[in-house]
Amino acid sequence: MKKLAIFMLILIVSILAACSGNSDDDNANEDNSSNDERKVKIQDALGEQTIEGTPEKIVALEWSYAENLLALGVQPVGVADLDGFHQWVNIDKEFDESVKDVGTRQEPNLEAISRLNPDLIIAVKFRHEQYLDKLKEIAPVVTFAPYGEEAVQDHYQNMVDELNTVAKIVNKEDEAEQAVTDLNNFIDEQKQRVADAGLEGSKYVATQAFTAQNTPTIRLFTENSIVAKLMSKLSFENAYSTDKTEVYGYSEVTVEALQNFQEDDLQFLYIVQEEDNIFENQLKGNPVWENLSFVKNGNTHQLPGDTWTFGGVLSAEVLTKQLVDAMVKE
Repeated sequence: MKKLAIFMLILIVSILAACSGNSDDDNANEDNSSNDERKVKIQDALGEQTIEGTPEKIVALEWSYAENLLALGVQPVGVADLDGFHQWVNIDKEFDESVKDVGTRQEPNLEAISRLNPDLIIAVKFRHEQYLDKLKEIAPVVTFAPYGEEAVQDHYQNMVDELNTVAKIVNKEDEAEQAVTDLNNFIDEQKQRVADAGLEGSKYVATQAFTAQNTPTIRLFTENSIVAKLMSKLSFENAYSTDKTEVYGYSEVTVEALQNFQEDDLQFLYIVQEEDNIFENQLKGNPVWENLSFVKNGNTHQLPGDTWTFGGVLSAEVLTKQLVDAMVKE
């Protein structure tokens, strides 16, 4: 009897252990099944797309979407024109050393992309439409249209919308919400600097200037641009307006157009490359330039030459700081 009791006890323990082990396996299978069965519907430039599972190996063919991934805590496996990204997109978060360059933004390297065996490629319609069929042979493709008819109405809101779409794809929606909250809080902090400097409500013209075909060319940022939206949030008023929506968020003009802005307290912000500073070079001594009210009153404010005006939420924070630093003399 004693031996029988011991045998029965061992048998019961073995059965319980087996059940426990099966439960763990079942949970693991449920987790894997849950990930495999995850399907997300999103709208991209080509219509409704269904993303199956949660992509982990992502190639970004445009900088803003590579930046979005970093903002969400996701490292892409490949990015187009990494050197250019590092030159222009001056954000604190960085790519891992494992991230590979996959050609230029205009001409992606299909072989390099294929070697990475991605499970998602992020493209833009205006650059990559001709490559989409070949890209889809490598991996599923999500295609954005940052200069589409709806997107160009408000580049800032489109920036946020695209971040949210990427977040939905990679299952990082909470992180996206936090990133936008962080940006809004930072803007509020910088807005207080503007108020402390007594500049609330000041009118401005924001520009990027360069030489094109030996002619000084000036981009005036329009109200739909990220620059103008940030300036509005900071309590500044854009003195430049247009009757039509500028696709890229700016109009290209010559120096003569600046004669339309002659208010005494107008502030003039400008981005130039040091080696191509048209205001210090071609326009210095030019009576049209020298007689502008903001020039005579010393209301010109230079931003760094690598100021990036087309990025995501992380770039927008950097841009906000650059704008306020240029305007506020502390």
